[in-house]
Amino acid sequence: MDRREIVNLPNFLTVLRIGLTPLFLLLLFADAWYWKSMAFVVFAIASLTDFYDGKLAREGNQVTSLGRFLDPLADKFLVTSALIAFVFDRVVNLWLVVPIITRDVLITGMRLYGLSRGRQMATSRLAKWKTAVQLFAVVLLLFIIVLQELMARFFDEHLFFLDAEKIHILANGLMAAVLLLTVLSGVHYIFRANFSVKGSDVQR
Repeated sequence: MDRREIVNLPNFLTVLRIGLTPLFLLLLFADAWYWKSMAFVVFAIASLTDFYDGKLAREGNQVTSLGRFLDPLADKFLVTSALIAFVFDRVVNLWLVVPIITRDVLITGMRLYGLSRGRQMATSRLAKWKTAVQLFAVVLLLFIIVLQELMARFFDEHLFFLDAEKIHILANGLMAAVLLLTVLSGVHYIFRANFSVKGSDVQR
């Protein structure tokens, strides 16, 4: 493939999303409250790149094999990092996160296996919804966590309508919804992998 076909704006946004992930983690685990606030901003920007890289690639006829491979990989890297961070901060229960991460690791392995056999793995609509819900859930939780810290620092923390227990319940409820979509898209993937003809699309 020509280098000019690989080096384009959509692929740059995908690589940027990968690069922003470790920065997000560093900011999230920093001691100062303002760095945690920046972690929310960085994750929100990274999430926007997920929307625009595909949109720009399709509209500009710049879809590449590299982009189709890196895009879902970047999504999984970003979301998995956030979910693990939530577990460490005891915001989300481990048992909800483990199946999500396990499924994504397995599908990534299947994606690599498919590429080794010359089969390009496309992304289903259900898988796209799953990723969108994951990103929305993480952004919402980060926003609530940052807002809670800001209220505690500059105002009366009791004015905030969500305490730690309610945030924990909300976070696990959102992760339960994500887990449901993850299982459904995984079952859909297995069904298509088993019953589709050679060369058909395989879902993320």
